[in-house]
Amino acid sequence: MDFEIPQELKLIQNLVRDFIKDQLKPLERNILGRAADLSDAQISLPMDTEEKLIKMATDIGLWGINIPEELGGVSLGTLCSCLVEEELAQTVIPFNFGDVTPILFDTNAEQRGKYFLPVVNRQKYAYLALMEPERGAEVSSMKMTAEKENGYYILNGKKVSFFTDSKDYFAVVFATTGKKGTKDGVTCFLVDKDTPGFSVTGGEEKTGWQAQVREPVFLVFDHCRVPPENILGEEGKAFHLGKKWLPSRRVIRGARCVGVAQRLLEESTTQAQSWQSFGQFISQRTSIEAALADIAIAIHACRLMVYEAAWKADKGESIRHEAAMVKLLATEMIHNVADRGA
Repeated sequence: MDFEIPQELKLIQNLVRDFIKDQLKPLERNILGRAADLSDAQISLPMDTEEKLIKMATDIGLWGINIPEELGGVSLGTLCSCLVEEELAQTVIPFNFGDVTPILFDTNAEQRGKYFLPVVNRQKYAYLALMEPERGAEVSSMKMTAEKENGYYILNGKKVSFFTDSKDYFAVVFATTGKKGTKDGVTCFLVDKDTPGFSVTGGEEKTGWQAQVREPVFLVFDHCRVPPENILGEEGKAFHLGKKWLPSRRVIRGARCVGVAQRLLEESTTQAQSWQSFGQFISQRTSIEAALADIAIAIHACRLMVYEAAWKADKGESIRHEAAMVKLLATEMIHNVADRGA
């Protein structure tokens, strides 16, 4: 088995690393806030800054790197995406290279131009309307309904999503159209922001340290009439959307956990080499050395599992089991690293 990353992917990894080092990390203090009370912290980049970064990423061929080639993206493979996302996760800047939820990969030709491409190009924001207040995403307790009436679907219910400051948006809504309590009775709808009966409440803009917390918003549908052409995929098959890409996406998410953990290790090491206790840098204490070593070992083990699963995916092999293991290990690893690093 060859554990070496292919040279062409190393070049892309270095390109991304340089982009993050030169363009994104210098912006971190602006996002985190410079004031003592963090009253100037931000939840997102200014529009002009983001547009500048998008242009730069496009010029160097990084925009759309996780989008399938048949949908107009670069699509350089799962391992390449893992390398890119691992680097991106090492900065707190809310920026990616045009990534979108794989649910939208199943848009048809007409929907692609109206919904998918505007999301990729940051012209629109897609609210994922799956979870419901106090009920989460449990299918058995889903209250959102879509009933047929005069050739349309009438949506009624309430969903919870996350705040965005985008001026143009739409909702990707999961609603019951068949037998309640079953996944095959749920249909996905694309609902434009100006559709009568659809409103968004909550998500007030925060300042200071609270600006770093994504606020929930409530998507309310009150006799909202949606045409059948706005169904995403097939009626009653909402939970089949993006299924083709789900295993690879889980592996890529694992790569992001590795990236976050790597940044935490670097920051923890820097702090340990800077802080003193009883006239000695705490990095010289055996307990601190052991803790940092344990973190490094956990990151290395998780990275190897991620890379192996990605390598198999790029060979066309099924990675359903590997993706599940990566999801579990990466989630446990990042929580443990955060606890040990604190």
